[in-house]
Amino acid sequence: MAFPLSSSITLSFTPPTPKRHFLSTHFAFRFSQARSQENVRPFQLKVQCKASKEAFVKDKSQCRNIPTSFNLSNLINGTMKLENVIAVILILAEITSPLPLAGWDFWSISPANAVLYSPETKLPRTGELALRRAIPANTNMKAIQDSLEDISYLLRIPQRKPYGTMEGNVKKALKIAVDGKDSILESIPADLREKGSTLYSSLVDGKGGLEALLKSIKDQDPDRVSVGLASSLDTVAELELLQAPGLSFLLPEQYLKYPRLTGRAIVELTIEKGDGSSFSPEAGGELRKTATIQVVLDGYSAPLTTGNFAKLVTDGAYDGTKLSCINQAIISENDTGKNGYSVPLEIMPSGQFEPLYKTTLSVQDGELPVLPLSVYGAVAMAHSEVSEEYSSPYQFFLYLYDKRNSGLGGISFEEGQFSVFGYITAGREILPQIKTGDIIKSAKLVEGRDRLVLPSES
Repeated sequence: MAFPLSSSITLSFTPPTPKRHFLSTHFAFRFSQARSQENVRPFQLKVQCKASKEAFVKDKSQCRNIPTSFNLSNLINGTMKLENVIAVILILAEITSPLPLAGWDFWSISPANAVLYSPETKLPRTGELALRRAIPANTNMKAIQDSLEDISYLLRIPQRKPYGTMEGNVKKALKIAVDGKDSILESIPADLREKGSTLYSSLVDGKGGLEALLKSIKDQDPDRVSVGLASSLDTVAELELLQAPGLSFLLPEQYLKYPRLTGRAIVELTIEKGDGSSFSPEAGGELRKTATIQVVLDGYSAPLTTGNFAKLVTDGAYDGTKLSCINQAIISENDTGKNGYSVPLEIMPSGQFEPLYKTTLSVQDGELPVLPLSVYGAVAMAHSEVSEEYSSPYQFFLYLYDKRNSGLGGISFEEGQFSVFGYITAGREILPQIKTGDIIKSAKLVEGRDRLVLPSES
């Protein structure tokens, strides 16, 4: 079945089969066979006790010497009742105090660590977290960041939260910050070092710093801990951005002909309703004819893809572009007349220091990207209509991640298949209100023009 989206976009639906394309090559989501959990039976352990009279009296001759005053049927019935009682006791003991089974290591994981070992924690679940992890910063800063991010997982534990573990994490972060002060500040360019010193002081003993966070944890106030943690992590990200003024790797020579972004940039997309209606008002506000979405582009992980997108924005290529809503994405129309570059598929795997080109990742084998698609508000390029080894020169989409339509661990079935290059950090609340036919009234590069390198400038 095919649904016309515009003069150049067609949505095709095919009954779900493994790795089958259900969209045109303009935007090819590879759809895996439905992996519904509705018919999966939970693991059950059944204990069944049977007693047979034959088991007790196999040879009748053995009963000849039994005294006549001894009632054999009473013995059998009594034994059966005893076995039933023992079986019930064993089942209750297993339920109340599970015994570890051979090879099942997860039984030994404490409740506090269970959250950390969950598949849900392997990928960042917000754009802000993904962007912070993608910054190529000083190792001391990354150690502080990791220690603090562990607390955000510990805060999810209901009821009795492990405040002792949280306190240990903050003390560890403080020690790294104090002992590694010189290393942290020396990693910042000289012209930015004064600003870095101010941020460092704010991180250690400022109002929203680590000392204040430690006090909130000792007071066992989860709300204050959450606010203080967010403030500390924001300061960490600011310091890390100062430590990363450019790319941490060299681009292959054959790709120097493409535009590239050597850091972060911010794009604002102004959306208006195609049917003349309005967007819902902000808190305490009025109905809006237009709404704004802010996208942070990450050139650290996808310099070519962000470079091409940023150039198109500065050229005004997206002004007046129509949007279509299909499945879990809001996709721009495909205008082959725009002067974009057909950039190779660009994905940086976690744990690597440079992107892979023209190749996808195998999530089944444990390969996960630095910039995951499995985040609500992820921004990525569609595939080229010529080859899936390249991204579309112009067409992009906003991904509406939905855990209910994801695979094991909440990972999208399309994870590692597209060039994700940024995230919506403001305006996510209007995404459900965008409908097919709505228009990008304007797209502006509001920050990061100095990091955009065009081929003629390189």
